Amino acid sequence: VQLQASGGGLAQAGDSLRLSCAFSGRSFRSYSVAWFRQAPEKEREFVSAIKGNGGSTFYADSVKGRFTISRDNAKNTVYLRMNSLKPEDTAVYYCAASSSIINSSIRLSAMYNYWGQGTQVTVSS
Repeated sequence: VQLQASGGGLAQAGDSLRLSCAFSGRSFRSYSVAWFRQAPEKEREFVSAIKGNGGSTFYADSVKGRFTISRDNAKNTVYLRMNSLKPEDTAVYYCAASSSIINSSIRLSAMYNYWGQGTQVTVSS
């Protein structure tokens, strides 16, 4: 399995961006995929996740109502639509995948087997 994150860039507060996570490998629809982010001098934090085989979604409180995660199983891609961006959303965003994860663990980075390389999102005020 390989993951390729893209779509980051520079934005102003209030703008929108859409991140993409392209999945290479078999059985994409059975994988749960998450987005994590890491700001300078901060720990990596959970942003959002979407389950495989059903597509239940999960969000961090800090992005709920502003970010939307979705998946296109035909394109082996997961998207993160980010609206109403804030300067505190500035971070490197990583996508991660797991073939077997329970809901109670979905926010834990250690539960994900595969990681993409990250894409930088910078939001100016």
